[in-house]
Amino acid sequence: MPTVVAACLRNASAVSAWLAARPELVVAVVPAGERWPDGGLRPAVEDLWGAGAVLSTLVGGGASPEARVAAAAFDAVRPSLDAEMRACASGRELTAMGFADDVAVASELDTSTVVPILVDGVFRAG
Repeated sequence: MPTVVAACLRNASAVSAWLAARPELVVAVVPAGERWPDGGLRPAVEDLWGAGAVLSTLVGGGASPEARVAAAAFDAVRPSLDAEMRACASGRELTAMGFADDVAVASELDTSTVVPILVDGVFRAG
């Protein structure tokens, strides 16, 4: 059975370290994205950045092009992550709806050391 770990910008380094300590694992990172009201896929750049934050310390010569691109996308916005989060479509949308504080919290990098692992349908600290 695969191991499912939840990651985001807030725990990216903790998840990266957890994965690096388990070299036997094959890692697949899936940025969540969203759905448009009509049910179509709405890519979310902030999810790409979160995936890239996890991957940025893990990618090597054997990493897929997709993993390298996600890591590069994160590396490109890292110096101004908070501003980029506020400027992206979801950040602007949430701010307009009164959720600017949530955008600020979501853009915090490495503020959590918890590695949530899915066990029997429930995420538990790993």
